[in-house]
Amino acid sequence: MNFIEQLRNLDINDIGRWPLAFRAIVIGLIFVLVAAGGFYQFAWKSKSPLLERAKAQEVELRASFEAKQRKAANFEAYKAQLQEIEQSFGTMLRQLPGKTEVPSLLVDISQTGLAASLDEKLFQPNPEMRKDFYAELPIRIRLIGSYHEIGQFVSDIAQLPRIVTLHDIEIKPDKDQPDELVLDLTAKTYRYLDDDEEAGG
Repeated sequence: MNFIEQLRNLDINDIGRWPLAFRAIVIGLIFVLVAAGGFYQFAWKSKSPLLERAKAQEVELRASFEAKQRKAANFEAYKAQLQEIEQSFGTMLRQLPGKTEVPSLLVDISQTGLAASLDEKLFQPNPEMRKDFYAELPIRIRLIGSYHEIGQFVSDIAQLPRIVTLHDIEIKPDKDQPDELVLDLTAKTYRYLDDDEEAGG
């Protein structure tokens, strides 16, 4: 009787009469299935979340490492860029007048309007507003003149050696002189705070 016929003649209800080889195979299969089930239940299933967390952490750590590696590779370039920024900041800081230079800057702004042939109706410096390391000095200005004279004034303000910015600009026709325009604006200049002013707040 060959193996296939023996397999067909096995009675599932009478395993005790099976030949020894078949019983060993069935016991082996049951052992493998129980071992696989136990491994899945107690090892794989319980450790799977830990594995997922470890994989996510690995991805995060790898990304962090690569970012740090890029920074380390570009360290010299960052250092050069920082020096350039510090130089640029120093140049801009030098464009801010000190406390003693503010009056002459106010005169320069006023003279710029007069040099552009504008009629100065209002030149009112307001109280300064302190920021982190500098103070902002707003000046309300009203000038009357032609379109080209106003354009010349704005251009000349931009050429001043100190930083002056123009805000709240309003241009309207002059009621008394139809050919003229009225320019209302706030000019802001800035000065750096001395160390004792910064410390004093």
